[in-house]
Amino acid sequence: MRIFVDRSRCEGHGLCAQHAPAVFSLDDDGELTHRFGDADIPAEHLAAVRAAIGSCPMAALRDG
Repeated sequence: MRIFVDRSRCEGHGLCAQHAPAVFSLDDDGELTHRFGDADIPAEHLAAVRAAIGSCPMAALRDG
């Protein structure tokens, strides 16, 4: 599974970082970053990433 971020929708609420801090974070400018870029998310993070996707109030995250 890979993560796709719609940066035009992301408002930096940080709920994804709360659910999956090993994957998501906000930089000093409040911009979302995720650790795996274009790589597949390791299996041990999948449950947290799915929770993060579901928690985004702007629906800025999707899997693929």
